[in-house]
Amino acid sequence: MVFAATYPERVSALVLYGGMARARWAPDYLFGDTEREERKSSEEELEEFVTPGGLEAMAHSGCPSADEEQVRAIARMLRYGASPGSFEALYRMNMAIDVRDVLPLVSASTMVVHQRADPWVRIEHGRYLAQHIPGAAYVELDGNEHLISAARVPELLAHVMPFLQEAVTREAPEPDKVLATVLFSDIVGSTARAAELGDARWRELLAAHHGRVRRQLARYRGVELDTAGDGFFARFDGPARAIRCALAIRDAVGELGLELRLGLHAGECEVLDRKIAGLAVAIGARVSARAAAGEVLVSQTVKDLVVGSGITFDDRGLAELKGVPGEWRLYCVASP
Repeated sequence: MVFAATYPERVSALVLYGGMARARWAPDYLFGDTEREERKSSEEELEEFVTPGGLEAMAHSGCPSADEEQVRAIARMLRYGASPGSFEALYRMNMAIDVRDVLPLVSASTMVVHQRADPWVRIEHGRYLAQHIPGAAYVELDGNEHLISAARVPELLAHVMPFLQEAVTREAPEPDKVLATVLFSDIVGSTARAAELGDARWRELLAAHHGRVRRQLARYRGVELDTAGDGFFARFDGPARAIRCALAIRDAVGELGLELRLGLHAGECEVLDRKIAGLAVAIGARVSARAAAGEVLVSQTVKDLVVGSGITFDDRGLAELKGVPGEWRLYCVASP
């Protein structure tokens, strides 16, 4: 879903089977797992993973109609696919993912397929996807599997293949909106520093600053969109790379004796002559303005999109962003 929203020109069609936008319960997502359910499920699945015969039981729960041979094959796949430690890490990562903000940005032809009694992913998850991805086709199969059995493959293909055949022959319009991560930076106390150094020395320092920022943008595949005075505005097609670039910029410029404030946001951006505009850009600028000296501050959306990257955050609480409706939860990047 994130790929389809980020690279619409590279996606002909999207089929989501047994999928979800988020796993955890929230006040506006009532069918997700509560903290208690998540903890119980995590403990049970990890115990199954390390117990003799446990993976066979897990395979059977995900595909009740599978025969003995199929159950053994699924269990073998699970056993070879991950160690107990990596399995637990993957489980926790999946529980933390939240791509609800991305769904309205998926412009590719999309089909959502879900089995009505899916034992691992409740049917409400599939219905939510279909309701929030623009124009999505929805197919609800009368079954009780998550891991699809051989017997159900013909039924699945009967829906999916005609959809794909039509989707790949349809000429896709030029995308005018994409999911992008925007980065804003500016030098803390630049006016006072310029007055202290004088024009000539300040210009030299500013040129060194610009050079270091641009080297990191090139390294992390960021695109420089604007430079106003001592600030940079850049876009990225991946939020994790944008965060790592922001940290690298902060450290590289810090060697010059300068402190930066940096802010990031990910969202819908309008594409205009290779430039981007829209509310997401304004939010990114406002997030940057809220950052303290030496701080990389990000929106909740960015945090949710980098689950599993190893990047950790400190919660900075809710904030009002000038000119932007509502309250926004912000996070400071705590580690690379």
